[in-house]
Amino acid sequence: MVWSRSSHTIYVYVMKGTYTHDLLEDLLGHGIFAVDGEKWREQRKVSSHEFSTKVSRNFSSVIFRKNAIKLGNILLEAANNNHKIDIYVQTKVNIRLLDNKKDLFMKATLDSIFKVSFGIDLDNIWGSSKQAVRFSRAFDDANTLTSRRFFDMSWKIKKYFNIGSEAELKKNMKVVDEFVYNLIQIKSEQIHKTTDFSVSLYFCSQIKILRLSSSL
Repeated sequence: MVWSRSSHTIYVYVMKGTYTHDLLEDLLGHGIFAVDGEKWREQRKVSSHEFSTKVSRNFSSVIFRKNAIKLGNILLEAANNNHKIDIYVQTKVNIRLLDNKKDLFMKATLDSIFKVSFGIDLDNIWGSSKQAVRFSRAFDDANTLTSRRFFDMSWKIKKYFNIGSEAELKKNMKVVDEFVYNLIQIKSEQIHKTTDFSVSLYFCSQIKILRLSSSL
């Protein structure tokens, strides 16, 4: 654990080390959540400034309110029609949630984060985009499988032979990569064509750091 002082702010972060970095690299690459030292400080400095701006705070507040209203309307409709729905479901790999009304908290959160960070409407709550739903499922499964590495001492062997959970992770990461590379291309083109910087260059550079570096 390291204490650091910048201007009038004191913050603390936990050193991850090479062991944790190796565990997370396939999913998080060299993004802020998987690195230490100068790489971490540089990304934190930029992201801290980005999230502290008034424009960013106002924009994110609007997005979270809109998705909260969507979520509330779904719950209200279910209550009025006496329908049972799952607002939270712990995702398990190889179990597909076919009902769009399941796991609503996760879907609403992911919708908000992607809109605030990248300006993309996933609309997982309603499931209107098959591509976005496919990405969300793959990302959630990849997150679960990556977390299992902390308890599976044989994960590197499985990865080397491309078997078991590591084969499943690789398959899910292919879906994630396809979606994110397409996102990078779309956002790069939009940024060069518009003067609306509510979606900043920083976030687009972050997903490049995440995905490009993890594929090297």
